[in-house]
Amino acid sequence: MKQICPVCFHHCVLEDGQTGFCRGRKNIGGEIECINYGRITSMALDPIEKKPLRRFYPGSRILSVGSFGCNFACPFCQNYQISMAGGGACEESGAAVASGHNAAGRASAASGQDAARKAAVVSGVYTEFMTPEQLVARAVSLETRGNIGLAYTYNEPLIGYEFVRDCAMLARERGLKNVVVTNGSLNVDILDTLLPCIDAFNVDLKGFTDDFYRKIGGSFKDVQQFICRAAKESHVEVTTLIIPGENDTEAEMSALSGWLAGISADIVLHVSRFFPCYKMADRPPTPVGTVYWLAEVARKNLRYVYTGNC
Repeated sequence: MKQICPVCFHHCVLEDGQTGFCRGRKNIGGEIECINYGRITSMALDPIEKKPLRRFYPGSRILSVGSFGCNFACPFCQNYQISMAGGGACEESGAAVASGHNAAGRASAASGQDAARKAAVVSGVYTEFMTPEQLVARAVSLETRGNIGLAYTYNEPLIGYEFVRDCAMLARERGLKNVVVTNGSLNVDILDTLLPCIDAFNVDLKGFTDDFYRKIGGSFKDVQQFICRAAKESHVEVTTLIIPGENDTEAEMSALSGWLAGISADIVLHVSRFFPCYKMADRPPTPVGTVYWLAEVARKNLRYVYTGNC
């Protein structure tokens, strides 16, 4: 049975067995399921400043985890090996691999620890399955090393919002903080269900024109709406990657920072330097001077502006 995925602006219409644009959601038997639920591709205990968050528990560390898939198609993606993976078959390691969030999350936990130890290669990317309970237990065990909670990051975490929700609720019960690093493309009704458990966001505001967002498969309006809504409930910092010839004009930075200031002059903006990668591997890196100059432009509107990758 054909179904419409409700998670983001793509509203993918999926036949049974078909995977969406994000490669992380699939129509399985007439239900749209999160096939990357609990499938961890990356994990590290990072400085909070690496998210980047500069005004949220500075000096602390946070256990950062990611899966696979993304609902954008940025040609400059720095994590394309995992963000562009997914949608393919699992090559099993030792046993059958659960496919959706209903099966993978709760059934695995109910049937014991075996499923949680299973590994699988998904579209060429190695993953290990963890239940929310196991991930939160890992985070708690790292508190002695300065860990304050969980950061959902690396790929686009909100295409698998169910796993973020389930982990965040458990983490909150254990006194841990929850951080989401996202492109900000999520149905606002779903965002509202997450906000009570999310302490901080870093949102990639990739440019400030409809044209730029169309080129990367995104929706400028939806990201703006996400930032406005999240800023009412949580700590929000914003990152803009400056790409030569794409989004590096004074006029665009002035408009972007002015719009953020209209929400709050205290919103933190990270102006970040581009390095060649993925489909833009032939581009030169952003001149350091350009990053510093655009940061000064932004400081005319915002109190807290930081430069990155310089």
